[in-house]
Amino acid sequence: MKKNIIISLLIAASLSSCGEYNKLLKSTDYEYKYEAAKNYFAKGQYGRASTLLNELITILKGTDKAEESLYMLGMSYYNQKDYSTAAQTFITYCNTYPRGTFTELASFHAGKALYLDTPEARLDQSGTYAAIQQMQKFLEYYPSSDKKQESQQMIFALQDKLVMKDYLSAKLYYNLGNYLGNNYEACVITAQNALKDYPYTHHREELSILVLRAKHEMAINSIEEKKQERFRDTIDEYYAFKNEFPESKHLKEAEKIFDASQKAIKD
Repeated sequence: MKKNIIISLLIAASLSSCGEYNKLLKSTDYEYKYEAAKNYFAKGQYGRASTLLNELITILKGTDKAEESLYMLGMSYYNQKDYSTAAQTFITYCNTYPRGTFTELASFHAGKALYLDTPEARLDQSGTYAAIQQMQKFLEYYPSSDKKQESQQMIFALQDKLVMKDYLSAKLYYNLGNYLGNNYEACVITAQNALKDYPYTHHREELSILVLRAKHEMAINSIEEKKQERFRDTIDEYYAFKNEFPESKHLKEAEKIFDASQKAIKD
């Protein structure tokens, strides 16, 4: 124990120059490298720490230092904002040490790293699904964790991103109108599926008014045999919208659609 403390103190004193670091990289004294990596990590020099730890995790495999080294490597990547590599390192840690000292934290940080690495809503959302899956797995294994609330908030934020993706798709269908087919119907289906899959989304009002608009356009552009049925469907949609959002900023627009639909039925 005293020997390790002395080694750590000597390393802390000597790791002040690039020359010393370069010598360290060439060294075959792996205990020295391990203590140096810990010191770099403690000082927030995560680039140097990760370089050393990357070499050490294979060499230290099977020793009592291997577990801590792998977790520190994950945190080094995480703190450098290399979230993709950090997540993979944390997942490797959890698979290697399912009952390890840092397994709960590694599982949480794997999910958070994936969360921080998710793309904007317009892009492919496979990473968002992966982040949700990891956070749900964390909550399943650690339901009493002090990270529970933060994890749930991240899941809600990720789900909202998926809803926004659907909203943007539905809006695109609406804007395409009748170009190369009935895009209004695709708009309605996409928006309604999002509302069904994520009933508590913050985007519920925007999706709902989009459904009302699209149904009205479908009625206007329908063949005569379907107009009356679709205008009635639009009126039903109006009542559902008004009941759920009685103070909506879109209420005037909704009332105009309602009035026009009622007039179309009377005509």
